[in-house]
Amino acid sequence: MEQILDLHLHSRFSRACSANLTLPNIEQACIRKGIDIVGTADFTHPQWFKEIKEQLAEIDHSGLYHLAERPDSPIKFLLSTEVALIYKQGDKVRRLHIVIHAPNLEAVRLFNQTLLERGCNLKSDGRPILGLTAPELVKICRSINPYFIVYPAHIWTPWFSVFGSKSGFDRLEDCFREETEFIYAYETGLSSDPPMNWRWSALDNLVLLSNSDAHSLSNLAREANVIDLPELTYTAFCNILKNRDKKKIIATLEFFPEEGMYHFDGHRQCGFGCSPEETKKLHGLCPRCRKPLTIGVLNRVEELADRPVGYRPAEAPNFEKLVELDKIIAESLGIASRNSKKVQEVYGEMIATLGSELTILRKVKVEEIAQHFGSRLAQAIERVRRGQLVVNPGFDGQYGQIKIFSPQEKQPLSLF
Repeated sequence: MEQILDLHLHSRFSRACSANLTLPNIEQACIRKGIDIVGTADFTHPQWFKEIKEQLAEIDHSGLYHLAERPDSPIKFLLSTEVALIYKQGDKVRRLHIVIHAPNLEAVRLFNQTLLERGCNLKSDGRPILGLTAPELVKICRSINPYFIVYPAHIWTPWFSVFGSKSGFDRLEDCFREETEFIYAYETGLSSDPPMNWRWSALDNLVLLSNSDAHSLSNLAREANVIDLPELTYTAFCNILKNRDKKKIIATLEFFPEEGMYHFDGHRQCGFGCSPEETKKLHGLCPRCRKPLTIGVLNRVEELADRPVGYRPAEAPNFEKLVELDKIIAESLGIASRNSKKVQEVYGEMIATLGSELTILRKVKVEEIAQHFGSRLAQAIERVRRGQLVVNPGFDGQYGQIKIFSPQEKQPLSLF
């Protein structure tokens, strides 16, 4: 059964996250977006876990949940969280973000209890900083329930990732050590796409996953996974990862990596970004202030890659690159903000007329879009599908800028 899963997001209890991230709001956003299974997020936070227990009900002992007040809802929740690990190993302070999926509420309760007994502060942030090493975290999860899933988040980003330029490792085994065999997957992050990851053979034995890491409702499904689940249970999902069954991964839905905050190298304070080739010419220094550049994802991939650009493993699933629908509408209208009233009105009309956002972006015929919402918006969606975009890459924590239409193409006052 084909299902779209977005399993890494946050609640309103995580820092720099929207106050609108409640379970009912997430469910409604998933309906608009076209997500079938969504992560609960932040299950280590005491108040959020309390809301999970009160507001969600398990579906037929499946390890998946729905809103208790909406048992007929099509949206299923899967217990998930992200944690931060900061510790010293070798000559570096290691800063890692790790995604965790749990098989049931009792497993989450025991996990949280264990962290509290170890002195972890779970109240301060929905994504808590734990005083644990990566192997210790995996051991704790396995000791509670063998169906916990643990994998590294956004593996290439400079500051908080397993292979990041600032605090990461050069081998998965150096990070997870004796627990490496229990790491079945990895998350690409917004600043990389599957072809970039395929260039490093060390990742071949892992399942490639893409999630939104959403800090607001609008960013849900900006990355997601299309998976063929043999049955709608947590165990079925878990077994796909444990067995490295890549044939069940139909596709991943991807951000254009150039739009990611760390795709290029750069120095945000000086407003300077550059390619890895230019970084070499600059000897790694910002030409404006002479301080070291933050080395981004593309550069780090180049450093570890052992395959040429364009290499594709035989078993690699498909992928599709997307731009969020409200961003496309905004540019089609010549409006700067995706959150403007007019953009959101058109967005709502499109969902009501044509189906979910992911259905519109991926499947609705261009002719049908043009019939209802004009040729310019249809043209914009067609260009995104073909990858016919101009992208100014992001760097050092600053998102890249995507342009669908050139400055020479006059911006209309309406879509028609």
